[in-house]
Amino acid sequence: MKSNNTAKSFDYTGLKRVISLGLSQSKGLFIGVIFIAVFSACFSVYRPYLTGDVIDNYILNKDLVGLKLEIFKLIILLIFEGILAFFTVYLANVVAQRVIKELRVRLYNHLIKFKLGYFDRTPNGVLVTRSVSDVETIAEVFNDGILVLLGDALKIIFIVAMMYYMNWVLATIVIVILPLMMIITRYFQKALKDVYQEERTLVSKLNTFIQERLTGMNIIQVFNRQQAEYSKFSSINNDLKKNYLKTVLYFSLLFPVVDIVSALATGSLIWFGGLRTAAAGDVTVGNLIAFTQFITMLTAPMRAIAERFNSIQRGLVGADRVFDILDANETLPNNGKKKLEKVKGKIDFENVEFSYVPNNKVLKGISFSSQPGETIAIVGATGAGKSTIINLLSRFYDIDSGSIKIDGIDIYDMDLVNLRHHVAVVLQDVFLFNTTIFDNIILGDKSITLEQVQEAAKVIGIHDFISSLPNGYYSEVSERGSTLSVGQRQLISFLRAYIYNPEILVLDEATSSIDSNSEELIQLATTKLTEGRTSIVIAHRLATIQNADQIIVMDNGMIVEKGTHESLLAKNGYYANLYEVQFSKMNS
Repeated sequence: MKSNNTAKSFDYTGLKRVISLGLSQSKGLFIGVIFIAVFSACFSVYRPYLTGDVIDNYILNKDLVGLKLEIFKLIILLIFEGILAFFTVYLANVVAQRVIKELRVRLYNHLIKFKLGYFDRTPNGVLVTRSVSDVETIAEVFNDGILVLLGDALKIIFIVAMMYYMNWVLATIVIVILPLMMIITRYFQKALKDVYQEERTLVSKLNTFIQERLTGMNIIQVFNRQQAEYSKFSSINNDLKKNYLKTVLYFSLLFPVVDIVSALATGSLIWFGGLRTAAAGDVTVGNLIAFTQFITMLTAPMRAIAERFNSIQRGLVGADRVFDILDANETLPNNGKKKLEKVKGKIDFENVEFSYVPNNKVLKGISFSSQPGETIAIVGATGAGKSTIINLLSRFYDIDSGSIKIDGIDIYDMDLVNLRHHVAVVLQDVFLFNTTIFDNIILGDKSITLEQVQEAAKVIGIHDFISSLPNGYYSEVSERGSTLSVGQRQLISFLRAYIYNPEILVLDEATSSIDSNSEELIQLATTKLTEGRTSIVIAHRLATIQNADQIIVMDNGMIVEKGTHESLLAKNGYYANLYEVQFSKMNS
């Protein structure tokens, strides 16, 4: 997901896209902030003019009555400036939060529809960074970026116009600093673009590293790799620190340079204006004071513009990376129109070929059929292609060639959601979310009641186990279910599949890691789950699938044998050899 804008100092296309998103979410507020910025610029520019007028017409003439009135005007002016500044910042932040809320929803909704292959090749840490911190940086485009930048730009325009209105000679002296300021700002803008690109890359790398190590903490500790992993972390963290220090260095240089330019402009103004006041009298003391204020007001927004560009630049780098995902065409096509209310469960694989990586076939012309209600067992060595079959049946991946049919209907003619509604999968590696057992079973389906879950649990024989937990069905499950045994997690996954009452059930080595206390419960649950529905069972333990209606033996992506347990043993071939090896191990 490499950005296309790394070579440009400023991503105008990205800015346009972010602004259009802001307008779509809060057009009224967006325009309102612009109007407030215009009024704020007008009020702030009028203040130095009023100050100069007070000095020339009231202080020098010792008009105390008029002076009091003008001071009151200045106070009112300052109050209005403060109010307008508050609404500018507050409303800009409201726009920003609405935008990132919408982006989060769009990004998450887009991601959950991606093909599994995308997640296979993209580290989770990268996606977490895109979905959280990169989205957050986009807010900076609004809350301290483009809308506030607009106000600063308007101030500069109005200040220049007011200076020329008051005294064109002094205005020309002051205006000389503008091109210099623009050159300085442009230079730092280019430098910061590269720094922020590197920063977001390093943040993604750090997030990926931390997430992987936390997930695999048991491996780190078992192999005593704590110090080695700490050293790797320190290296990445040090790179990120250096990157942040680059930003600090650039701004440490920028602000003193801006201050020096501002001081030079002020010195030139006082030198020339003072001479004109003393010699010709065509420049008043009030003019000098007003123009001194104008220089401060001119350099302040120009200095702020550099900071705004900093915020915008950071936000656009984040936006670029978020839009890379939103623009990615990784969604699994769902062109099927058929929605079946009920399926009988007949499955047909016809000459199916598939490869995760091009030109490296995992399945090589697989063909088999099942009748409704049959139990099909698939066995074979690791890497033979067993799990791939169920991934294709549920359309987690698309096949290269051939066809897969359910009740004679090609799965590509079926609506994807409807297809998966009829197929339930119980995996060997059970994933449980960090919520209650009840929530892990219903998975957000509010139409399923606690009573229904309890009845289903009683049918497959795990109600007593769940009820024995501290809070029963509302017991909290830790991340990935680490507080439960392997067998207990497996039982919960069985109940999760059973409650949705699928016509086709897939057990992917679901009984390969059973603890002795849960084995009897799991055997009962398996019997209840497979009863009356088409089942595909993938297993290493051949003893668990002896009663299957059909056993398919796979090797190197191909079917080498098919038949019942007895007929395959009679062949004295691949299956018989597997069975003999397992049987001898069990008795050794």
